[in-house]
Formats: sequence, structure tokens, C-alpha cells
Amino acid sequence: MPDPGERGLRADARRNRARVLEVAIEAFAAEGLAVPVHEIARRAGVGTGTVSRHFPTKESLFQAIVSARVERLVTQARTIEAEHDPADAFFAFFEVMAAAGALDRGLADALIGAGFDIDAAAAATGYDLNEHFHRLLTAAQNAGAVRGDVDFADVKALLAGCLARERDTADPAARDRLIAIVRAGLRPTAQPASQPSAGDTENR
Repeated sequence: MPDPGERGLRADARRNRARVLEVAIEAFAAEGLAVPVHEIARRAGVGTGTVSRHFPTKESLFQAIVSARVERLVTQARTIEAEHDPADAFFAFFEVMAAAGALDRGLADALIGAGFDIDAAAAATGYDLNEHFHRLLTAAQNAGAVRGDVDFADVKALLAGCLARERDTADPAARDRLIAIVRAGLRPTAQPASQPSAGDTENR
């Protein structure tokens, strides 16, 4: 999909903008959102003013990057919803989100609300990531696969925990273990078989 930000730009300006985006994508993915704009400019071989002309704020720079990320995640959510039973679709997409955040520290920062409002960014793209994630949660609850007392804020907090665990250890096995714990914790608690009362026992 053509980048809307390139429309009307001269060829050299388009090259600069594309180079800044390329470097920013790599930097944010590897190091998170804390990478300063002047460092991105240095790595791209342009001046800070050049970056600012294309992206007046750091948020606008990440907005340009996150749009494609959000679009891809929404597409995956739709595919999972179409191909999986509601009881499994929510957990499958939870794992997709955790894996995406593990590969891209900038996206992980955004998903846990560290320095960037991904909800606003998603709304601006026309791809509502939360709406799809929330729908998968509701469908799983209606199917009896997820506890009814869990709300979307709980799910986001659990996802943040998985992403933080990945960052602390850089160990995929640790993330997988934590996701398994999340799965077990979100499943409805089995009701224990009713035990006969003392009176019932005496009357037998």
C-alpha cells in the first residue's frame, strides 16, 4: 500500500522520508520507543530538521510505523476469527499479540501504553485493534472458554505481563510458560462435585 505521507513530495524528499522510516522501524523494534529522534536522524544520515519536516513529533513518526503493524494484527484477528472455534480464537490471538510484541519492542511499548497511545493510532488508521480483540474475548466467554468475570482491562494487563516477562528474560520458553499460566487462569473454574451433607449420610 503506498504511503500517504509520500504524496506530493519530490524524489529526494521521498527518499529521505523512506530512509527515516526504515531506520525508525529498525530502531524502535530493537530498542523500544525510548530511542530519541536525533539518534534516528543520525542513523538515517539526515539532519534532525529533515526528520521534523516529515514527522513534526516523535508520536507522528511512530504513528506512520504503527499503522502497518495494526493493520497486520487486525487482519490476523479476522483470519483467526474465521478459521477457529470461538473457544480457541481468543487464546490464539492472545498468543499472536504476545509474539508480535516479543519481536518488536516498540510495538510492545505501545501495547502496554508506555509512551504511545496505540488506541488512538489504531483509530486513526481505521483498524480498531481493541474492538477485534474485545470481540474475540466476548465470543470466548459466550462459548464458556473464558471466565465471565474477566474484562478487557484484565486481558490487557495479562498481555502486558507476558510482554514484560519476555523483556526481562529474552527467553521464549518463559513467555510460553507464562501464556500457559494465563490460559489456565482464564479458563472457567471447574465446579467441584457436591458432597453429601452429614444429614444425608446419616439417613442412608
